[in-house]
Amino acid sequence: MSVVLAVFVAGGCAKDSGTGGVTGTAGAGCEFATPPGAPATTGSSAAERDGGEKVDGSGLKIGLAYDLGGRGDASFNDLAAAGFDRAVEELGVKAGNTRELSAAPNEDEAAKQTRLRQLARDGFNPIVGVGFAYTESLRVVAPEFPQVAFGLVDSAVEGAANVTPLVFAEQEGAFLAGVVAAYHSRNCHVGFVGGVDIPLIRKFEAGFRQGAAAAAPKVSVEAKYITPATDFTGFQDPAKGSETAKGLIEKGADVLYPAAGASGIGVFSAVKQAGVLAVGCDADQYNQPALAESRDVIVASSLKRVDVAVYDFFRAAAKHDLGSLPKVFDLKADGVGYATSGGRVDAKLQGVLEGFKAQIVDGTIKVADKP
Repeated sequence: MSVVLAVFVAGGCAKDSGTGGVTGTAGAGCEFATPPGAPATTGSSAAERDGGEKVDGSGLKIGLAYDLGGRGDASFNDLAAAGFDRAVEELGVKAGNTRELSAAPNEDEAAKQTRLRQLARDGFNPIVGVGFAYTESLRVVAPEFPQVAFGLVDSAVEGAANVTPLVFAEQEGAFLAGVVAAYHSRNCHVGFVGGVDIPLIRKFEAGFRQGAAAAAPKVSVEAKYITPATDFTGFQDPAKGSETAKGLIEKGADVLYPAAGASGIGVFSAVKQAGVLAVGCDADQYNQPALAESRDVIVASSLKRVDVAVYDFFRAAAKHDLGSLPKVFDLKADGVGYATSGGRVDAKLQGVLEGFKAQIVDGTIKVADKP
């Protein structure tokens, strides 16, 4: 799961920062390492990989079980919804042959299992569980419906042949977010806001730290989590998101990168009030309707293409070819990436990002998945 944010530096320096001092001007931000200059290698979606072949999914009944936040979280779940909507449109899924079910805060495993069983018993196949929270539920439910193809975002169920893991190299997109943050920081001090302190969100922190340091070796990076691992409300508590962001800002961080689901809405609010900047996470948040009031302060966004994975899963299921899906949705598979909507990333910084991206794709840079 995840989220993002951004805002102006007090006194208007955000608007005149461009790439935050891409040439490393003294007194204005960080001193930057020499960036890589290699061109990027372009990834591709499933449709592009097989030549854009038209796939008929009119016989499918597709189901989607959301994680906490559901449609409208301006992040992780909305991306899953976008992939679902694209599958309906492009695969020709018939009206009445789709169903979406939402989750409740701090619900127990029984509720998740009931949701999955309801979809399967009502004839929906394939079905996607959005988020690792469905891991244990699918461990129980998937064997009960061996003919149903389940997709599981962000996790895997060992030994379950009918559960396809849809996992990502989140750290690779977060690395690029770290580069952007360093180039836009006036204090050479950036911050990470995690929704819940779990291994998945620590992948974002790890990549962000590594990317910021690769761009500016002396950058200061601080991280703070909204809730501990046992409390998943950290993904849906804007008030706590705001409070956490304020703590980092008070310590001097002037560019924040939150991976916090719907709590990111609160982070945006705090960041804007303080007059600092942020980098979006998961979706191109500059273009998220729910964040329209704050979009002018979003520097860029890292992308976690849950929409691509969900669509590709439904498409592969329609072709009876789930084995064709990538083992990991990474930069090379177009599973993660970055967006520069809003015009704050100029040509120089774009070149820096593409250079780093190319080195990650070709293996020159290995991005850690733990801080």
